[in-house]
Amino acid sequence: MNTMTTNDMATQTPPEPAEAEAELYRLVYVSRNRIPGTPAEVLAQVESILAASRRANAAMNITGALIFNSGTFAQVLEGARRDIEALIERILRDERHGEVQVLAFEPAPSRAFPNWSMGFIGRSREDDNLFAHVGAVTGFEAGRLGSDRLLELMRTIAIEDERRTP
Repeated sequence: MNTMTTNDMATQTPPEPAEAEAELYRLVYVSRNRIPGTPAEVLAQVESILAASRRANAAMNITGALIFNSGTFAQVLEGARRDIEALIERILRDERHGEVQVLAFEPAPSRAFPNWSMGFIGRSREDDNLFAHVGAVTGFEAGRLGSDRLLELMRTIAIEDERRTP
């Protein structure tokens, strides 16, 4: 039988608590689209990426949303820090992304997209109207919005999309 004294316990490094590993983090980034092809081919590839991302993210308890136009990706990812760090490392190495700009990587008090393993924002006329306003202000340079405003925009669109979906 192995016994420990309080002195033995004081000299040992305590294990990392499970809560620290699972602390919720949020990543907000933008990047340039580097997917070659016609607009239809690019959209088909994005749809394929979304399908794979939804499966993988659901398995890792990652939530988030993606805005895509022909030239720019803007994405929010939420989950355990180590999982989000691994994802951004893959994104940084992914040839389909150029000029990756991390706007925020920080602890989050709660999920902004709790119902979406990977939401795709921007398919409706209403979304297009919101993007027209953003485009007028920034030329859809999503990075110019900053992480808080970009997150707010994406969250607003997500809420509207959920309301419109029966």
